[in-house]
Amino acid sequence: MAKKKIGDLLVERGFLTKAQLQEGLKVQSSTGRRLGEILTELGFITEEQLLETISERLLIPRVSLKSMVIDPATVHKVSVDLARRYSLIPIFHIGKTLTIAMADPLNILAIDEIKYRTGLNIKRAVAFESEIREAIDLHYSVADSLSQIIGKHTEEQAIAGIDETITGDAEQSGAIAKLVHLMITKAVKEKASDIHIEPGETRTRIRYRSSGVMREEAAPPKSMQNELVSRIKIAANLDVSEKRLPQDGRFMLNVEGTNIDLRVSTLPTIHGEKVVIRILDSRNLIVDFKDLGFSSKIKDRWLDIIHQPEGLILLSGPTSSGKTTTMYATLHEINTIEKNIITVEDPVEYSLPLINQVQINEKAGLSFPSTLRSILRQNPDIIMIGEIRDLETAQITVRSALTGHLVFSTIHTNDAPSAIARLIDMGIESYLVATALKGVLAQRLVRTNCPDCLESYRPSEAILHRAGLTDISKKLEFKRGSGCPKCKDTGYKGQVGIYEFIEITPFISELIIKGVSVNRLREESRKHGFLPLFEMGMEKISEGKINLEELISETSNIEDLSATAKNDSVETQHAGTL
Repeated sequence: MAKKKIGDLLVERGFLTKAQLQEGLKVQSSTGRRLGEILTELGFITEEQLLETISERLLIPRVSLKSMVIDPATVHKVSVDLARRYSLIPIFHIGKTLTIAMADPLNILAIDEIKYRTGLNIKRAVAFESEIREAIDLHYSVADSLSQIIGKHTEEQAIAGIDETITGDAEQSGAIAKLVHLMITKAVKEKASDIHIEPGETRTRIRYRSSGVMREEAAPPKSMQNELVSRIKIAANLDVSEKRLPQDGRFMLNVEGTNIDLRVSTLPTIHGEKVVIRILDSRNLIVDFKDLGFSSKIKDRWLDIIHQPEGLILLSGPTSSGKTTTMYATLHEINTIEKNIITVEDPVEYSLPLINQVQINEKAGLSFPSTLRSILRQNPDIIMIGEIRDLETAQITVRSALTGHLVFSTIHTNDAPSAIARLIDMGIESYLVATALKGVLAQRLVRTNCPDCLESYRPSEAILHRAGLTDISKKLEFKRGSGCPKCKDTGYKGQVGIYEFIEITPFISELIIKGVSVNRLREESRKHGFLPLFEMGMEKISEGKINLEELISETSNIEDLSATAKNDSVETQHAGTL
């Protein structure tokens, strides 16, 4: 008995009426497209109903790619151009059989071509086309797609076909546009923070910064460099003809229905212009302190201090330590319709509702000091200053905090005690610092262990000695990621903050006025509950979130504490968990 056609099965199951089937068949006869694709596009059936019926009709399994871990070696059995052309992806390779997930398992041409190219027997599975597209973007890199995009032109052919301006060969320009779009889309999906396009003497390198670490993604031919840079500069509204001076711009790109803000910076080098694209995806903006990595103790103290009516509150840490994210989470926490909040930023990274955000423009004369003077005439309740860079900004900031405003700002120092000394070094009188300052939060970002390949391990004796944990190491359990396809064999997935906090109590104020050293200030603060970054990071070590090597790489040069002091503090802190 002949098997029923998919259209008839859809009608039999009640997913489709006969009239709708006839309408779909009519469109199919005139366009030659797949019937299932037509019916879902017309809204007659859902993709779920179609897959369920196809699975029953062909007696092949359905798979969910979102929850599946696929071996990279299996994926690369099929080239990216075939995967995209036929909407399929390899998922299993056992012996002489390759299982592929397909959106259209009836495509005999696709099956035959893959069988011919791989020399393997093909077993079919069916999956959502949207999931297959996402899996292709996830498992194939920009480097895999590069050959498909630029075609099979040799270096010499490409040079002959490309003008040094954007008005080059139309086909090649289209390839460049595809490369730029693919490069940004993949970076957004991988939650990369930056894309670096770096010119070398013989090639151009594309690198992503993910979880704070750079990794190479692709290396386009050197001949594509000028047009690649020009395409980005045009999108960012920059001067394409100016290649001798740095430029800054921005543009928006829609990725999966979300507008992504992209900041572009160019820098002339001896081999051409280097371009950095900063990715600002509002979906990644974390506004919950627990998700940021705050311990319960620091979170409670931080929430208490940021709700005070006046005073200066500082965030300290180096570049890319997560200060802006913490600042935005803080503003989100205290933002209400009753408060007039104004920020001065360089640049404004994310737009916040109900908050008046001002972008610094040095060329137009809009600097931190000049903007602050204007802000004070706007009757603000809360002021956020992006960074205290000089004495003039520091003076106005402290003055604002002393005249009834709650003021937040950031400062570049290694730890919280050093931020106090930095203000005094800038020229602010110690008694003004002691009066205005309410608290300092210092932070670092550390990479978190991949939860899918977490394993227990023992750090080397050298690392334990460097951390001052030799004596108590047997009482601690250390974990790390061993590396798996989900973390691209790095062992890391995401980042989390570690924080230290000094509240300026009357006792600490007296020490500041007396002009004690940073080391003395740190020692006295420890007696009142202050724990430095390394020891706060040990909480995350005991939870298995981070590994010891990562913690040391971010904090080992911060505190000048003896191994004995570290051992005593860490052992006391974790006595209840050992």
